[in-house]
Amino acid sequence: MNLRFVQVDAFADRPFAGNPAAVILLDAWLPDATMQAIALENNLSETAFTVPTSGDADYELRWFTPTTEVALCGHATLASGHVLIDGEAVRFRTREAGILIVGREGDALTLDLPATRVEPGAHESLLDVLGAPDAELFLSCEGAEATAIVLLPDAAAVRALAPDMRALRGIDLMVIVTAPGEGDFDVVSRVFVPAWGVDEDPVTGSAHAALAPFWAGRLGRDAFTAWQASRRGGRVACRLKPAAEGDRVILGGGCVTVIEGIFRL
Repeated sequence: MNLRFVQVDAFADRPFAGNPAAVILLDAWLPDATMQAIALENNLSETAFTVPTSGDADYELRWFTPTTEVALCGHATLASGHVLIDGEAVRFRTREAGILIVGREGDALTLDLPATRVEPGAHESLLDVLGAPDAELFLSCEGAEATAIVLLPDAAAVRALAPDMRALRGIDLMVIVTAPGEGDFDVVSRVFVPAWGVDEDPVTGSAHAALAPFWAGRLGRDAFTAWQASRRGGRVACRLKPAAEGDRVILGGGCVTVIEGIFRL
């Protein structure tokens, strides 16, 4: 069996930046174990699988890290939209995150995601494992993806953070460390998800679905520019949608195709 394979650097304006995602274009779903094995073979933070559909969406969409299927992945959705968009927008139906829409906005793409809300919380060991015992901790509200936001004083503290990755693998959270930005960026962050098979994620759309509402109130405006300070790095434009349109965020960024080929089974 031959499957079309496209690798895309998402939230990037050039190759070797942003977050790489594999997009596998299917006619029908493969067994879960096969898709998981493909994701492990790709060894990227996410592999997206799409299947054409009808009704309220153009495609069904699922995402796998090298070790597990996840409920939401922003950068691999943006990458899938980059590959599949034909016109002004493409709609994806997902199993847990509902309908996700990738649209065009000038030379960039936009991604419409459900917002993730957090509130002050506590965790027995997380801050110590991160090496930030005095940081403020916020945890996702009931019903949201398992997310922690750790607020640090400045961008330098975010860049200098050196978590104990081995210990962090035992904490089943997407951990976002963030602070006010510097230079051209309002917000800076890094994201760690070793429990899901990815030690540090290069640029994370689902994390910015939490950072958008988190920072909008603190900045006093509904739109801002964020920088994810991983080794590859990536810019994400963040915007809260009006309340009348639901609790959702719009993320903007570029995509670059770096590999196209055939995955053989």
